[in-house]
Amino acid sequence: MTDTPIKPKDASDSAALSAALTVFMLVKTRPEWLELPEAKRSRLLREHVEPILRKYRGQVSLRLYDTEFYSSVVTDVWMWDATSHQAYEQVVEALRETPFWDRLFDIVEILPGVENAYGKREQRAPLAA
Repeated sequence: MTDTPIKPKDASDSAALSAALTVFMLVKTRPEWLELPEAKRSRLLREHVEPILRKYRGQVSLRLYDTEFYSSVVTDVWMWDATSHQAYEQVVEALRETPFWDRLFDIVEILPGVENAYGKREQRAPLAA
């Protein structure tokens, strides 16, 4: 969420969350978001997104990546880790009721994945550098 400070997540949030599912949500800011003063952007995040994250803390975590300087298609990647498909689905349903979903941001693509699924099936450790 471009240029908007987000309260840093505790390092333990993602480490403690054993993700059954990781979702890469590719989004593009809309002019309506970019035209807002930064103070209003922060207020909207606090009012609409933070309550959802608090409600599902321990089940779903969010990491934000800015990509607007490398891509003309998407401006941000929202990476969700979820303990279950149901937890992720509930977060998305809640987000759809906010101005962020298709009003302030376009949801360009949603790419769900499971980390090292092949390795787990074959009982192999993930490759690491």
